[in-house]
Amino acid sequence: MLTLTENASTIVKDIAAQAGDEAAGLRITSDDTPEPAFAVNAAPAPEPGDQTVEQDGATIFLDEDAAQQLDDKVLDAAVDQAGGVQFSLTVQA
Repeated sequence: MLTLTENASTIVKDIAAQAGDEAAGLRITSDDTPEPAFAVNAAPAPEPGDQTVEQDGATIFLDEDAAQQLDDKVLDAAVDQAGGVQFSLTVQA
């Protein structure tokens, strides 16, 4: 199952709080291709079929493809100098 670093949890909680809904989180979607691309958006709730990952107060909704592709990954996040959020993935140790 996808896990989050402390930085990622904090940033996800901040983004969800800006959405103004305690049940909100980030939704990660993917296409089922050899080189997957992920889309990350704030979401008020999971879509039907989504897997929900909750860690340290942060909520991530994963569509079916993303859940399979990220099953053994760690999500990290940082804020760049311009204030943009940069997400990165690593394999769980």
